[in-house]
Order: sequence, then C-alpha cells, then structure tokens
Amino acid sequence: MDIYTIIFLALAVFIFLRLRSVLGQRTGSERPPFDHAARDVVRGGNDSVAPLPGTIIDQAPLAPAAEPVDASDRWKGIAPPDSALAAGLNEIVASDSSFDVQHFLTGAKGAYEMIVLAFANGDRRALKDLLSSEVYDGFDTAIKGREQRGEKVETRFASIDKAELVSAGVRDRIAQLTVRFVSQMISVTRNKDGAVIDGNADKLTDVTDVWTFARDVSSRDPNWKLVGTESGH
Repeated sequence: MDIYTIIFLALAVFIFLRLRSVLGQRTGSERPPFDHAARDVVRGGNDSVAPLPGTIIDQAPLAPAAEPVDASDRWKGIAPPDSALAAGLNEIVASDSSFDVQHFLTGAKGAYEMIVLAFANGDRRALKDLLSSEVYDGFDTAIKGREQRGEKVETRFASIDKAELVSAGVRDRIAQLTVRFVSQMISVTRNKDGAVIDGNADKLTDVTDVWTFARDVSSRDPNWKLVGTESGH
C-alpha cells in the first residue's frame, strides 16, 4: 500500500466522522419526515377547523409573552397620558408597529437642518427628496425669486435646542406628525452687490418653526416628507 492510498483512506475516515458528528445517528425511534400535506386543514361552514389525517409533529413551545406596556409610561417624556398627542401616537403605532418616536425625532432634527441649508443654498435636488410636491413648489418659487433678483442667502446653524411633538395622528393611511423646532442660527440675505439686506452676519437669531411631516403607512417607503411649514411662537 503506497503513501497516497494511506492518505486517501485517512481523508475518507475523517470526512465520515465529521458527517456523523454533524448529522447525527439514526436510532430507529425518530419520527418520519414531516409531511406538509398532513398540516393542511379544512374549514367547515361552522368555522371549525379539522386537521386532515397524517403525521402530526410536536409544536415548538411559545415564546414568553412580552410584558404589557403601561399606557401611562408609553410616551413618557413625549406626551402626557390620555392627551390628544398620546392618542395620535397610539394611532400611528396601531397602523405601523415599527414606528419609533425617538428615532423619528432624531431624523426630524436632521431633516430640519438639511432642508433649511438646502433652501438657503438653492439645492433643489436635496429638497425634492425631502419635501412633498406642494411644499417643494413653494420653496422652488422662493428660490427662483431670489435668483432673479441676484440675491444670496447665507445660513449657519449654532444649535437645535428643541424638537418637540405638537400633534400626531393617522387619516386615510397617512400618518402625520407636527414638530416644533427651536434653534439658533445666523442667516443673512445679500443683494447682487454683496450688501446685507436682511439679517445680521454677526448675531445669532432665535428661530421657532412648526413643521408637519407625513408618511403613507401602507407604503414600504420608510421616509417621512415635509408637508407643511409655519413660523412658531
């Protein structure tokens, strides 16, 4: 027996042992392979369910039930219990179980800054992805007016101090969330000669905006879009 034969035999034994350890051994007491037809059911006119004859496999134990969420704590720090805002948030969760209010608020703050800066820079491409068609048309009209007058806007954020929910709800599968933003920024408008015609380049301004975001909860698109803006107090 040459060396190559010995190597091949050793390799075959090794593979056999590995397969045996992975797949296990039959003992004669195993259940027969699962017959999918055996799990089919027929529904009678009285809405009863009768299993068809065949092999029945053991059901896996149910996972422990999640502890119920205390309604008074569900929106703690976001909305008072039994308030209209809490009821609106419950409507959204009922329509979209994946909704996470803290994740939304974080995204809303990012969107707020992106939209303000994109508007100042006249970045229509960025705005189109973040705004509803109606809001985009209004922003586009304002940008065109600036361009025609040769004006430039310079905006710099110092901070976004607050982003708090004002209202929430679902209507016709459209979820809406209104957020009040309180921020500090420097924003100036210059004419075509570079002179400041609005704002102060050396002074922070307190700004409050109330924006409404919407999303079709029946859509697979997870993104919210800005559908309404107004100045806050």
